[in-house]
Amino acid sequence: MDSPLEFVLLLLLAPMAAMTGMFLVQTFAATTSDRRNKPPPGPRPSVAVLVPAHNESAGITQTLRSIHAQLGRDDRIVVVADNCTDATAATALACGAEVFIRTNAEQRGKGYALGSGMHLLDTAPPQVVIIIDADCEIAAGAIDALAQRAWMTGRPVQARYLMLARPDTGATARIAAFAWMIRNCVRPLGLFRLGLPCQLMGAGMAIPWSLISTACLANGSLVEDIVLGLELAGRGAAPEFCPDALVTSFFPASRQGLKSQRYRWEHGHLGVMLGLVPRSLFRAFRRRDVHLAVLAFDLLIPPLALLMLALGATFIVALAMAALSGPAWPLLASSMLLAALATAIFISWWKFGRECVGLWDLCLSLGYVVWKIPLYFHFFVRRQVQWIRSERG
Repeated sequence: MDSPLEFVLLLLLAPMAAMTGMFLVQTFAATTSDRRNKPPPGPRPSVAVLVPAHNESAGITQTLRSIHAQLGRDDRIVVVADNCTDATAATALACGAEVFIRTNAEQRGKGYALGSGMHLLDTAPPQVVIIIDADCEIAAGAIDALAQRAWMTGRPVQARYLMLARPDTGATARIAAFAWMIRNCVRPLGLFRLGLPCQLMGAGMAIPWSLISTACLANGSLVEDIVLGLELAGRGAAPEFCPDALVTSFFPASRQGLKSQRYRWEHGHLGVMLGLVPRSLFRAFRRRDVHLAVLAFDLLIPPLALLMLALGATFIVALAMAALSGPAWPLLASSMLLAALATAIFISWWKFGRECVGLWDLCLSLGYVVWKIPLYFHFFVRRQVQWIRSERG
């Protein structure tokens, strides 16, 4: 290396090449057909559906109806009304759910609500626990598919969990829905086609009682699902994707609500990247655990907007270096990585995303990337660490 700047660019481009390459592999794998022989449906275990809820009286009825329609005689629905100031508990009771009212102003967040719900289930344990958020709707047949798969494999199973943009929202919400589809459908489907595990995603998670009863749920993490997935993978039970089970929800209607939600998710993701992922990688290599290593590497892929910003900044620096008669390889490398990232995004849109976002909106996604710059800046100067509910409108 002729200059320190050239060495810095190499240090930046090497991990970005690994991230982009893994994303591209996941995307191509997702477009292939599943040639594995599907096992016959296993026995239907007893199920408890755990629904953490904070001020969800406006929408929880539809959620509980979609669950009730799929339950058997020995199944249960437990709603944890967590620090609610509305009629969530009364609405859930009227819908036939068991309700646990939790009030603790100091320990706020979904993880604490789940921990309280598990204490209630401990009196009559089910064979499988399925976690559904209170603003979600679960498609017909999803409960059976998740429960049977989790019981048969003895592993956590993650449904295809999609966040949709409401018809009256703007391009920002539609692009966010497409980015969510890439993260929660395209990438885990690619891993599934390769016979590899996926992340847990918060809603539509089915976990055998033997695993979840000993898991550390009561925590204040902003991404308790990711933390739980890493914990279970470290115990030899990495989550498996179930594309046949669909769970859907909607992004907040207001721009402020969408912004608040993105802050919570992405600050939580980046915090896990810096905190838990290095330890998980070390443990995976020490134990030669391929599944844990895959999950940790997958978490190293940052949100796409951040990856695009990083590659774009590197390209601009490399272009300026080449213009000043510097080496050409950084410009060539960054150009190839940008092309690879654009190819993966376009394939994802062509195969999976044309119904949720138009081509014109996709071309405007640069504005969405710019809109998120303050989010990443605040991660370093004013990181969100406490759970705050996003107003959905």
